[in-house]
Amino acid sequence: MKFLLISALLLSFVTHAHALQNSNNTVVLISLDGFRWDYIEKHGAKNLAKIAKQGVRGSKMQPVYPTKTFPNHLSIITGLLPINHGVVDNRFCDTKRAECYSMGKGRDDSTWFNGIPLWNLATMQGLKSATYFWPESDARFNGMTPDYYYHYSKHSDYQNRIEQIIQWLKLPAPQRPQLVISYFSLVDSIGHKYGPDAEQTKQAVQQVDALMGQLQQRLDALEQEINLVIVSDHGMSTVEPNQSIAISNLPKDDKFMVKNTGPRVLIYANENTTAADISSYKARLSKAAKGRYTVLTDNQRAQYHYQNNGRTGDIILQTTAPRSFADSGEVNYLGTHGYAYSDDMAATFIANGPAFKQGITLDKVNNLDIYPLIAKVLGIELLSKIDSDGATLWPALKN
Repeated sequence: MKFLLISALLLSFVTHAHALQNSNNTVVLISLDGFRWDYIEKHGAKNLAKIAKQGVRGSKMQPVYPTKTFPNHLSIITGLLPINHGVVDNRFCDTKRAECYSMGKGRDDSTWFNGIPLWNLATMQGLKSATYFWPESDARFNGMTPDYYYHYSKHSDYQNRIEQIIQWLKLPAPQRPQLVISYFSLVDSIGHKYGPDAEQTKQAVQQVDALMGQLQQRLDALEQEINLVIVSDHGMSTVEPNQSIAISNLPKDDKFMVKNTGPRVLIYANENTTAADISSYKARLSKAAKGRYTVLTDNQRAQYHYQNNGRTGDIILQTTAPRSFADSGEVNYLGTHGYAYSDDMAATFIANGPAFKQGITLDKVNNLDIYPLIAKVLGIELLSKIDSDGATLWPALKN
């Protein structure tokens, strides 16, 4: 029995060592924030169209609820729903710990998070990883960071990100990461300001498209074969500022705290607020809605995997595009996301490289399935339970 155990361990080590030496296992994962599923055709992204045609494309990718940047990036990188990885919105409060979270807070306090991000999963199994600005990738999940990473700075040049990715992949084999992850926010920023149909958004799409074309060309020129996976976190809807819903004009109650604006409002009960108080306030808010928004029921919240856990709010108000909540008066933007899932909220999925089939278009795929897909390509095992079986993306793989 002891001999069999030693043999099994040796076989496992040899197999793992072989995986580390196999350059086909290398993955570059890129997120294009706010790159709606139809922007490739809508805004003439010819390089992304070519990359997709030579590999695999999801016709639409469904984000998790809410369709916000940080919840979806954390879901992509952990395979967990927001209620399980902990980041339930870009900004939210936790009534159990009497604190509030805002984007990037994990750099100083990683106790907001659960799960094993892909860069940890790689490190735990002998692979090196590198990240360039993926949301919260400078936080110490499980006490660990990627082998190479940058603290976020909005001033970082997009071309520099391409240069750094290539430099990482040119490192000597012992230092070279086999998982490289990066994030580009331009399309989202411009889409918010001008809306998804604007000429400025088209120009932003084409700027990012040129960078992705350059990246693919430079990856092809490297000695090792590399898998390129390009995703986005959500889509974008048009907003009509004159249809804004002013929170300041809604029924007020000192027993509650309002946290968010945009398509949804999270309302938290104060410490001594009773269940009867919550029911009464819900009724008043529903009466004031007049078709402009919905007060979510417990059943609706369960369908969104967004039950009340101390972070998700005791009451949720949700509207639909082109409306958006504002503190008071009109919003000052023409596009946004965060709505319940619709075609406008659908994201992008493209994969190209030796691990993937060629010329394949999949039906709607699930962004939670990216985590097990990339783990499979890297040749590493899942080490904890996730909220995905990978089903929508397994057909993308050759084997």
